[in-house]
Amino acid sequence: MKTAIRALSLGLVLSTTAHAAIDTYEFKSDAERERYRGLIEELRCPKCQNQNIADSDAPIAMDLRREIYRMLGEGQSDEQIVDYLVARYGDFVRYKPPLDGRTLLLWYGPAGLLALGFGVLATILVRRRRNTAGPAATSLSPDERERLATLLDKKDP
Repeated sequence: MKTAIRALSLGLVLSTTAHAAIDTYEFKSDAERERYRGLIEELRCPKCQNQNIADSDAPIAMDLRREIYRMLGEGQSDEQIVDYLVARYGDFVRYKPPLDGRTLLLWYGPAGLLALGFGVLATILVRRRRNTAGPAATSLSPDERERLATLLDKKDP
């Protein structure tokens, strides 16, 4: 009885992984297949956020793959397809959003933060060098030397 339950459990576990959808589309040519592949790999899944449409198993990604296939069949260009998806889902569906006023921070923000970090680091180093290079830090006055010598010569009782 335990063997039957284990076999049934194993069968259920293995059957859940077999439900992954595999798209089988017929293309007119290999060039069209490559266009399709390129489009679904360069566009991001709106639900998954970190996967492209090709790798996502989300229902919306399956719908988008089907929509891209339909649009390719209608003879639309790659730009028209991408523009349609951007109009519908925003620039988020692109992995490489266009450079415009809304995305300047996205494109140049990391470089600006890196430059700011180097500026802060340079300021800290310059200030530290000024403080350690002062005359008071490098030499002691004769009175200070004498006091230091007496302190070092004293022994605890």
